[in-house]
Amino acid sequence: MIEVTQEPIQVQSVIARATKSTGGAVVTFVGTVRNNSEGKQVLYLEYEAYPEMAKKKLQEIAAEIKGKWQLEEVAITHRLGRMEIGEISVVIAVSAAHRFPAFQACEYTINRIKEIVPIWKKEFYEEGSAWIEGTHHVKV
Repeated sequence: MIEVTQEPIQVQSVIARATKSTGGAVVTFVGTVRNNSEGKQVLYLEYEAYPEMAKKKLQEIAAEIKGKWQLEEVAITHRLGRMEIGEISVVIAVSAAHRFPAFQACEYTINRIKEIVPIWKKEFYEEGSAWIEGTHHVKV
């Protein structure tokens, strides 16, 4: 199950969509909004996207990792819009027969999302804002 949404993410729902009786491990990654970035205090952030293309790219990643690590199931949900400190922006859940490939797939997935999915993050600070591209800041 792949989802791009404006609504708050329900972690247990994403985990449930990835859980299969044939899997012995379910590994999750939960990305949250932190209150700092490169020495600056973050007040909040906003995610923007081309939702149809973002969903298509997330589906491509899911298909790629299912084959590469022989996963049972993959569920990814990414939130768009304004998010406050501590809110959940992305949840990845993967199930596999064993834990090691599930951990590897989960880590690979968040890195691929940052590399190829057309979702853009803008951080807001007291002194301004910046678009974040991977690990690079672009001043606004």
